[in-house]
Amino acid sequence: MTALLQVAGLSKAFGGVRAVDGVGFSLAPGEMLALIGPNGAGKSTTFNMVGGQLAPDSGSVRLAGQEIADLPPRAVWRLGVGRTFQIAETFASLSVVENVQMALLSADRRIFRFWRPAAAHRLPDALALLERVGMRAQAARPCSELAYGDVKRVELAMALAHAPRLLLMDEPTAGMAPAERLALMALTREIARERRMGVLFTEHSMDVVFGQADRVLVLVRGQLLAEGTPEAIQQDARVQAAYLGSGKLRQHAKERAHA
Repeated sequence: MTALLQVAGLSKAFGGVRAVDGVGFSLAPGEMLALIGPNGAGKSTTFNMVGGQLAPDSGSVRLAGQEIADLPPRAVWRLGVGRTFQIAETFASLSVVENVQMALLSADRRIFRFWRPAAAHRLPDALALLERVGMRAQAARPCSELAYGDVKRVELAMALAHAPRLLLMDEPTAGMAPAERLALMALTREIARERRMGVLFTEHSMDVVFGQADRVLVLVRGQLLAEGTPEAIQQDARVQAAYLGSGKLRQHAKERAHA
């Protein structure tokens, strides 16, 4: 299968510290790829280089064959790379549907055309996106009144507004209850399959990683330690020793086997 995202030889240093050192991987359309590792492993640096927030010192980031490593975040977004954040970014004073309409205005490059009533902009499309993420019934509510799990669903709808080919999710389930986080990522997986949208996500919750990822990348000290299916990563002795701890991995494997 042709790769949607191809990363090769990606490196970044801060002062004398090599935060990322020669990392490479690929991501296929419709695939869920988890990027994990201990604190300081280089996850955030890698993630931000893919999204354009950081320029690499060396290496290549190609989206559908086009080099994007030297582009600013806005240009990367225009090429079809969406993003959600560890702390959900919505407009608390606006209604749920208005938040999605603001994202659609931005996607249509009409965010500064204040003479056109924003409330009328692509309302059916905004409601359709909310329907897909299970938030249609709450379209008129202010985001400030929502439970945090529902805010995350609104953020997902906003990220989908410009129909990204690649979605970057930075700790998408942080602060969520176990049932909420599994539901959110199961929904993301469904949408990724439907849209042939690749998803690269960082995550600390191993139930999410092993339950929803197609493949897992493990970074340690800026280098790629292991890559494979969730099952292979759980059994990898290097990963057990360097990151998760053999007891934790084996316990999770038992829980999945009896689920």
